[in-house]
Amino acid sequence: MTQTEKTPRPALSDALGALETPVYVLDEAKLIKNLAVLRGVMDRTGCKILLAQKAFSMFSVYPLIGEYLSGTAASGLYEARLGKTEMGGETHIFSPAYKDADFDEIASICDHIVFNSFSQLEKYRKRLAGASAGIRVNPECSTQQHAIYDPCAPGSRLGVTADDFRGDMLEYVEGIHFHTLCEQNADALEATLNAVEEKFGRWLHRVKWLNMGGGHHITRPGYDISLLERLITRVKGEYGVEVYLEPGEAVALNAGYLVTQVLDIVESGGVKTLILDASAACHMPDVIEMPYRPPLMDSGLPGEKPYTYRLSSYTCLAGDVTGDYSFDREMVPSDRLYFEDMAIYTMVKNNTFNGVPLPSIAILDADGNARVIKKFGYEDFKGRLS
Repeated sequence: MTQTEKTPRPALSDALGALETPVYVLDEAKLIKNLAVLRGVMDRTGCKILLAQKAFSMFSVYPLIGEYLSGTAASGLYEARLGKTEMGGETHIFSPAYKDADFDEIASICDHIVFNSFSQLEKYRKRLAGASAGIRVNPECSTQQHAIYDPCAPGSRLGVTADDFRGDMLEYVEGIHFHTLCEQNADALEATLNAVEEKFGRWLHRVKWLNMGGGHHITRPGYDISLLERLITRVKGEYGVEVYLEPGEAVALNAGYLVTQVLDIVESGGVKTLILDASAACHMPDVIEMPYRPPLMDSGLPGEKPYTYRLSSYTCLAGDVTGDYSFDREMVPSDRLYFEDMAIYTMVKNNTFNGVPLPSIAILDADGNARVIKKFGYEDFKGRLS
Protein backbone atom coordinates (compact mmCIF):
# COMPACT_ATOMS: atom_id res chain seq x y z
CA MET A 1 0.00 0.00 0.00
CA THR A 2 1.39 3.41 -0.99
CA GLN A 3 1.55 6.35 1.38
CA THR A 4 -1.34 8.03 -0.43
CA GLU A 5 -3.60 4.99 -0.12
CA LYS A 6 -5.79 4.57 2.94
CA THR A 7 -7.32 1.48 4.39
CA PRO A 8 -11.02 1.59 3.45
CA ARG A 9 -13.45 2.07 6.30
CA PRO A 10 -15.13 -1.16 7.41
CA ALA A 11 -18.77 -1.75 6.56
CA LEU A 12 -21.13 -0.01 8.95
CA SER A 13 -22.40 -3.29 10.37
CA ASP A 14 -18.83 -4.30 11.18
CA ALA A 15 -17.84 -0.93 12.61
CA LEU A 16 -20.90 -0.61 14.80
CA GLY A 17 -21.68 -4.27 15.41
CA ALA A 18 -20.20 -4.36 18.90
CA LEU A 19 -22.15 -1.34 20.17
CA GLU A 20 -24.98 -1.98 22.58
CA THR A 21 -28.31 -0.81 21.20
CA PRO A 22 -30.01 1.58 21.00
CA VAL A 23 -27.23 4.01 20.18
CA TYR A 24 -26.90 7.28 18.26
CA VAL A 25 -23.74 7.32 16.18
CA LEU A 26 -22.25 10.49 14.73
CA ASP A 27 -20.28 9.91 11.52
CA GLU A 28 -17.35 12.27 11.91
CA ALA A 29 -16.31 12.12 8.26
CA LYS A 30 -19.79 13.18 7.11
CA LEU A 31 -19.89 15.96 9.68
CA ILE A 32 -16.58 17.32 8.40
CA LYS A 33 -17.85 17.16 4.82
CA ASN A 34 -20.84 19.31 5.78
CA LEU A 35 -18.67 21.75 7.70
CA ALA A 36 -16.35 22.15 4.72
CA VAL A 37 -19.32 23.11 2.52
CA LEU A 38 -20.48 25.70 5.04
CA ARG A 39 -16.97 27.06 5.47
CA GLY A 40 -16.73 27.47 1.71
CA VAL A 41 -19.85 29.66 1.71
CA MET A 42 -18.34 31.79 4.48
CA ASP A 43 -15.02 32.16 2.70
CA ARG A 44 -16.54 33.10 -0.65
CA THR A 45 -19.11 35.60 0.66
CA GLY A 46 -17.71 36.95 3.91
CA CYS A 47 -20.86 35.94 5.80
CA LYS A 48 -20.80 34.26 9.19
CA ILE A 49 -22.48 30.92 9.87
CA LEU A 50 -23.52 29.81 13.36
CA LEU A 51 -24.56 26.40 14.66
CA ALA A 52 -28.22 26.48 15.71
CA GLN A 53 -28.02 24.30 18.79
CA LYS A 54 -31.75 23.55 18.85
CA ALA A 55 -31.07 21.02 16.08
CA PHE A 56 -27.72 19.63 17.18
CA SER A 57 -26.09 20.07 20.59
CA MET A 58 -23.50 17.29 20.66
CA PHE A 59 -20.96 19.42 22.48
CA SER A 60 -18.21 16.80 22.37
CA VAL A 61 -17.65 17.85 18.74
CA TYR A 62 -18.03 21.60 19.35
CA PRO A 63 -14.25 22.13 19.22
CA LEU A 64 -14.25 20.53 15.74
CA ILE A 65 -17.25 22.59 14.59
CA GLY A 66 -15.59 25.72 15.96
CA GLU A 67 -12.69 25.21 13.54
CA TYR A 68 -15.12 25.82 10.66
CA LEU A 69 -18.00 28.03 11.87
CA SER A 70 -18.22 31.42 13.61
CA GLY A 71 -20.04 30.34 16.77
CA THR A 72 -23.44 29.24 18.05
CA ALA A 73 -27.06 30.36 18.10
CA ALA A 74 -29.16 29.70 21.19
CA SER A 75 -32.86 29.70 22.07
CA GLY A 76 -32.42 30.15 25.80
CA LEU A 77 -29.99 30.54 28.67
CA TYR A 78 -28.84 26.93 28.84
CA GLU A 79 -28.05 26.69 25.14
CA ALA A 80 -26.24 30.02 25.31
CA ARG A 81 -24.14 28.81 28.22
CA LEU A 82 -23.36 25.54 26.42
CA GLY A 83 -22.28 27.28 23.22
CA LYS A 84 -20.15 29.84 25.03
CA THR A 85 -18.33 27.35 27.24
CA GLU A 86 -17.94 24.44 24.82
CA MET A 87 -17.31 26.17 21.46
CA GLY A 88 -16.64 29.84 22.03
CA GLY A 89 -16.66 32.19 19.08
CA GLU A 90 -19.75 34.36 18.76
CA THR A 91 -22.80 33.53 20.86
CA HIS A 92 -26.20 34.70 19.59
CA ILE A 93 -29.63 34.21 21.16
CA PHE A 94 -33.26 34.60 20.20
CA SER A 95 -36.23 33.84 22.44
CA PRO A 96 -39.90 34.80 22.07
CA ALA A 97 -39.53 36.29 25.57
CA TYR A 98 -36.81 36.43 28.21
CA LYS A 99 -37.26 35.68 31.90
CA ASP A 100 -36.17 38.53 34.09
CA ALA A 101 -34.17 36.23 36.36
CA ASP A 102 -32.15 34.93 33.37
CA PHE A 103 -31.48 38.11 31.46
CA ASP A 104 -28.37 39.45 33.17
CA GLU A 105 -26.55 36.16 32.69
CA ILE A 106 -27.73 36.03 29.07
CA ALA A 107 -26.35 39.53 28.52
CA SER A 108 -23.01 38.52 30.05
CA ILE A 109 -22.76 35.52 27.71
CA CYS A 110 -24.17 36.66 24.38
CA ASP A 111 -22.76 38.91 21.68
CA HIS A 112 -26.12 39.36 19.92
CA ILE A 113 -29.51 39.34 21.64
CA VAL A 114 -32.55 39.26 19.35
CA PHE A 115 -35.91 40.41 20.72
CA ASN A 116 -39.27 39.18 19.50
CA SER A 117 -41.11 42.40 20.31
CA PHE A 118 -40.40 46.05 20.93
CA SER A 119 -41.91 45.73 24.40
CA GLN A 120 -39.19 43.21 25.30
CA LEU A 121 -36.57 45.51 23.83
CA GLU A 122 -37.89 48.40 25.91
CA LYS A 123 -37.83 46.27 29.04
CA TYR A 124 -34.23 45.08 28.68
CA ARG A 125 -32.40 47.67 26.54
CA LYS A 126 -30.64 49.18 29.56
CA ARG A 127 -29.36 45.77 30.67
CA LEU A 128 -27.63 44.69 27.45
CA ALA A 129 -24.13 44.91 28.97
CA GLY A 130 -22.61 45.67 25.59
CA ALA A 131 -24.47 43.03 23.60
CA SER A 132 -25.75 44.01 20.15
CA ALA A 133 -29.57 44.15 20.13
CA GLY A 134 -31.65 42.90 17.23
CA ILE A 135 -35.35 42.66 16.45
CA ARG A 136 -37.01 39.68 14.78
CA VAL A 137 -39.34 40.53 11.92
CA ASN A 138 -42.15 38.58 10.30
CA PRO A 139 -42.22 39.19 6.53
CA GLU A 140 -45.58 37.38 6.31
CA CYS A 141 -44.25 35.24 3.47
CA SER A 142 -44.92 31.52 3.88
CA THR A 143 -42.80 29.32 1.61
CA GLN A 144 -43.24 25.87 3.20
CA GLN A 145 -45.95 23.37 3.97
CA HIS A 146 -45.18 22.34 7.56
CA ALA A 147 -47.63 24.43 9.60
CA ILE A 148 -45.97 23.56 12.90
CA TYR A 149 -42.73 25.11 11.60
CA ASP A 150 -44.19 28.12 9.77
CA PRO A 151 -43.45 31.38 11.64
CA CYS A 152 -45.33 33.32 8.95
CA ALA A 153 -48.67 31.58 9.45
CA PRO A 154 -51.62 33.85 10.28
CA GLY A 155 -51.59 34.79 13.95
CA SER A 156 -47.94 33.87 14.39
CA ARG A 157 -46.38 34.90 17.72
CA LEU A 158 -42.92 35.08 16.15
CA GLY A 159 -41.56 38.36 14.86
CA VAL A 160 -42.78 41.92 14.32
CA THR A 161 -44.85 42.59 11.20
CA ALA A 162 -44.31 45.65 9.04
CA ASP A 163 -47.49 47.23 10.41
CA ASP A 164 -46.16 46.97 13.97
CA PHE A 165 -42.54 47.91 13.28
CA ARG A 166 -41.44 50.90 15.36
CA GLY A 167 -38.96 53.10 13.57
CA ASP A 168 -38.73 55.31 16.65
CA MET A 169 -37.08 52.41 18.52
CA LEU A 170 -34.44 51.79 15.86
CA GLU A 171 -31.84 53.83 17.75
CA TYR A 172 -31.61 50.87 20.15
CA VAL A 173 -31.43 48.23 17.41
CA GLU A 174 -28.27 47.18 15.57
CA GLY A 175 -29.65 44.22 13.64
CA ILE A 176 -32.68 42.64 12.00
CA HIS A 177 -33.39 38.93 12.18
CA PHE A 178 -35.80 36.73 10.25
CA HIS A 179 -36.26 32.98 10.36
CA THR A 180 -38.97 31.53 8.12
CA LEU A 181 -37.53 28.48 6.36
CA CYS A 182 -37.61 24.74 7.10
CA GLU A 183 -35.48 22.26 5.13
CA GLN A 184 -35.60 24.48 2.03
CA ASN A 185 -33.56 25.49 -0.97
CA ALA A 186 -32.19 28.93 -1.80
CA ASP A 187 -35.20 29.82 -3.97
CA ALA A 188 -37.32 29.97 -0.80
CA LEU A 189 -34.74 32.29 0.75
CA GLU A 190 -34.89 34.49 -2.36
CA ALA A 191 -38.67 34.80 -2.11
CA THR A 192 -38.43 35.56 1.61
CA LEU A 193 -35.65 38.07 1.16
CA ASN A 194 -37.69 39.89 -1.48
CA ALA A 195 -40.54 40.18 1.03
CA VAL A 196 -38.19 41.38 3.77
CA GLU A 197 -36.76 44.07 1.51
CA GLU A 198 -40.20 45.16 0.37
CA LYS A 199 -41.52 45.54 3.91
CA PHE A 200 -38.42 46.40 5.93
CA GLY A 201 -35.91 47.62 3.35
CA ARG A 202 -35.92 51.23 4.54
CA TRP A 203 -34.82 50.02 7.97
CA LEU A 204 -32.04 47.75 6.65
CA HIS A 205 -29.99 50.81 5.67
CA ARG A 206 -29.94 51.83 9.34
CA VAL A 207 -28.70 48.60 10.95
CA LYS A 208 -25.32 46.87 11.13
CA TRP A 209 -26.27 43.25 10.59
CA LEU A 210 -28.92 40.99 9.08
CA ASN A 211 -29.48 37.47 10.40
CA MET A 212 -31.27 35.25 7.88
CA GLY A 213 -31.98 32.52 10.41
CA GLY A 214 -31.98 28.82 9.70
CA GLY A 215 -33.84 26.25 7.64
CA HIS A 216 -31.30 26.50 4.81
CA HIS A 217 -30.52 22.94 3.61
CA ILE A 218 -27.14 24.05 2.32
CA THR A 219 -25.44 20.65 2.59
CA ARG A 220 -28.25 18.72 0.89
CA PRO A 221 -27.41 17.31 -2.56
CA GLY A 222 -28.79 19.66 -5.19
CA TYR A 223 -28.95 22.75 -2.97
CA ASP A 224 -28.36 25.91 -5.03
CA ILE A 225 -25.28 27.22 -3.27
CA SER A 226 -24.49 29.69 -6.05
CA LEU A 227 -27.89 31.37 -5.60
CA LEU A 228 -27.39 31.53 -1.84
CA GLU A 229 -24.03 33.18 -2.32
CA ARG A 230 -25.42 35.70 -4.82
CA LEU A 231 -28.14 36.66 -2.34
CA ILE A 232 -25.66 37.12 0.49
CA THR A 233 -23.31 39.18 -1.67
CA ARG A 234 -26.14 41.37 -2.97
CA VAL A 235 -27.49 42.10 0.51
CA LYS A 236 -24.05 42.94 1.85
CA GLY A 237 -23.43 45.31 -1.03
CA GLU A 238 -26.88 46.90 -1.06
CA TYR A 239 -27.20 47.63 2.66
CA GLY A 240 -23.65 47.46 4.00
CA VAL A 241 -24.65 44.90 6.63
CA GLU A 242 -22.86 41.90 8.04
CA VAL A 243 -24.83 38.77 7.15
CA TYR A 244 -25.40 35.82 9.46
CA LEU A 245 -26.93 32.41 8.82
CA GLU A 246 -27.75 29.99 11.62
CA PRO A 247 -28.57 26.58 10.15
CA GLY A 248 -28.87 23.60 12.46
CA GLU A 249 -29.80 20.73 10.19
CA ALA A 250 -27.24 21.62 7.51
CA VAL A 251 -24.39 21.18 9.98
CA ALA A 252 -25.12 17.53 10.78
CA LEU A 253 -27.42 16.58 7.87
CA ASN A 254 -27.12 12.86 7.02
CA ALA A 255 -24.23 12.59 9.48
CA GLY A 256 -25.68 10.22 12.05
CA TYR A 257 -27.38 6.90 12.67
CA LEU A 258 -29.67 5.36 15.25
CA VAL A 259 -28.77 1.70 15.62
CA THR A 260 -31.54 -0.50 16.97
CA GLN A 261 -32.24 -4.19 17.44
CA VAL A 262 -35.29 -6.35 16.74
CA LEU A 263 -36.62 -7.69 20.03
CA ASP A 264 -39.66 -9.56 18.72
CA ILE A 265 -41.96 -9.92 15.72
CA VAL A 266 -45.74 -9.90 16.10
CA GLU A 267 -48.46 -10.35 13.48
CA SER A 268 -52.05 -9.06 13.54
CA GLY A 269 -54.51 -8.52 10.73
CA GLY A 270 -51.93 -9.46 8.17
CA VAL A 271 -49.45 -6.84 9.42
CA LYS A 272 -46.08 -8.05 10.66
CA THR A 273 -44.53 -5.66 13.18
CA LEU A 274 -40.94 -5.52 14.32
CA ILE A 275 -40.69 -4.59 18.00
CA LEU A 276 -37.50 -2.55 18.32
CA ASP A 277 -35.49 -1.27 21.27
CA ALA A 278 -35.65 2.19 19.71
CA SER A 279 -38.79 4.33 19.76
CA ALA A 280 -40.18 7.02 17.48
CA ALA A 281 -41.94 8.70 20.42
CA CYS A 282 -38.86 8.60 22.67
CA HIS A 283 -35.87 8.69 20.36
CA MET A 284 -37.09 10.17 17.03
CA PRO A 285 -39.88 12.58 18.10
CA ASP A 286 -40.06 14.39 14.76
CA VAL A 287 -41.35 11.18 13.18
CA ILE A 288 -44.60 11.84 15.03
CA GLU A 289 -44.47 15.64 15.33
CA MET A 290 -43.61 16.62 11.77
CA PRO A 291 -44.42 13.84 10.68
CA TYR A 292 -41.91 12.11 8.42
CA ARG A 293 -40.57 8.67 7.51
CA PRO A 294 -36.87 8.44 8.40
CA PRO A 295 -34.50 6.74 5.97
CA LEU A 296 -33.49 3.19 6.90
CA MET A 297 -30.41 1.54 5.48
CA ASP A 298 -30.95 -1.37 3.04
CA SER A 299 -34.74 -1.00 3.07
CA GLY A 300 -37.45 -0.01 0.60
CA LEU A 301 -40.98 1.30 0.48
CA PRO A 302 -43.79 -1.08 1.49
CA GLY A 303 -44.03 -3.81 -1.13
CA GLU A 304 -40.90 -2.67 -2.96
CA LYS A 305 -38.85 -5.56 -1.57
CA PRO A 306 -40.14 -9.10 -0.83
CA TYR A 307 -40.73 -8.72 2.92
CA THR A 308 -42.68 -5.78 4.40
CA TYR A 309 -42.84 -4.97 8.11
CA ARG A 310 -44.19 -2.22 10.32
CA LEU A 311 -41.54 -0.82 12.64
CA SER A 312 -42.62 -0.08 16.21
CA SER A 313 -41.21 -0.06 19.72
CA TYR A 314 -41.55 -1.65 23.12
CA THR A 315 -43.33 1.35 24.61
CA CYS A 316 -47.03 1.05 25.47
CA LEU A 317 -48.05 3.86 23.09
CA ALA A 318 -50.17 2.29 20.36
CA GLY A 319 -49.13 4.97 17.88
CA ASP A 320 -45.42 4.59 18.52
CA VAL A 321 -44.81 3.57 14.91
CA THR A 322 -41.88 4.66 12.79
CA GLY A 323 -43.32 3.47 9.49
CA ASP A 324 -43.67 0.56 7.07
CA TYR A 325 -40.51 -0.71 5.34
CA SER A 326 -39.61 -3.62 3.11
CA PHE A 327 -36.50 -5.82 3.11
CA ASP A 328 -34.74 -8.37 0.90
CA ARG A 329 -35.05 -11.12 3.49
CA GLU A 330 -37.20 -12.11 6.44
CA MET A 331 -36.31 -10.35 9.67
CA VAL A 332 -35.55 -12.28 12.86
CA PRO A 333 -35.07 -11.22 16.48
CA SER A 334 -31.58 -9.80 17.16
CA ASP A 335 -31.32 -8.32 13.65
CA ARG A 336 -29.90 -4.81 13.68
CA LEU A 337 -31.36 -1.87 11.78
CA TYR A 338 -29.68 1.42 10.97
CA PHE A 339 -31.84 4.53 10.78
CA GLU A 340 -30.09 7.30 8.87
CA ASP A 341 -29.98 11.10 9.30
CA MET A 342 -30.31 10.66 13.06
CA ALA A 343 -27.91 13.33 14.33
CA ILE A 344 -30.37 16.23 14.09
CA TYR A 345 -33.46 16.78 16.27
CA THR A 346 -32.94 13.44 18.03
CA MET A 347 -30.52 13.86 20.93
CA VAL A 348 -31.93 17.32 21.65
CA LYS A 349 -35.58 16.18 21.76
CA ASN A 350 -35.50 12.63 23.11
CA ASN A 351 -37.23 11.61 26.33
CA THR A 352 -37.68 8.74 28.79
CA PHE A 353 -41.42 8.08 28.39
CA ASN A 354 -42.38 4.69 29.87
CA GLY A 355 -38.96 4.56 31.53
CA VAL A 356 -37.40 3.65 28.19
CA PRO A 357 -33.64 4.31 28.44
CA LEU A 358 -32.04 7.02 26.35
CA PRO A 359 -29.76 5.70 23.58
CA SER A 360 -26.05 5.90 24.17
CA ILE A 361 -24.06 8.37 22.06
CA ALA A 362 -21.09 7.23 20.00
CA ILE A 363 -18.72 8.62 17.38
CA LEU A 364 -17.57 6.83 14.24
CA ASP A 365 -14.24 8.43 13.39
CA ALA A 366 -12.79 9.01 9.95
CA ASP A 367 -10.96 5.67 10.05
CA GLY A 368 -14.11 3.73 10.88
CA ASN A 369 -13.46 3.22 14.58
CA ALA A 370 -16.49 3.58 16.84
CA ARG A 371 -16.37 4.63 20.46
CA VAL A 372 -19.11 5.36 22.97
CA ILE A 373 -18.76 8.81 24.54
CA LYS A 374 -21.91 8.86 26.68
CA LYS A 375 -24.05 6.14 28.23
CA PHE A 376 -27.30 6.75 30.09
CA GLY A 377 -28.92 4.71 32.83
CA TYR A 378 -31.56 4.60 35.54
CA GLU A 379 -30.25 7.71 37.34
CA ASP A 380 -30.78 9.78 34.19
CA PHE A 381 -34.40 8.67 34.13
CA LYS A 382 -34.90 9.16 37.87
CA GLY A 383 -33.10 12.51 37.93
CA ARG A 384 -35.80 14.11 35.79
CA LEU A 385 -38.48 13.16 38.29
CA SER A 386 -39.15 13.86 41.95
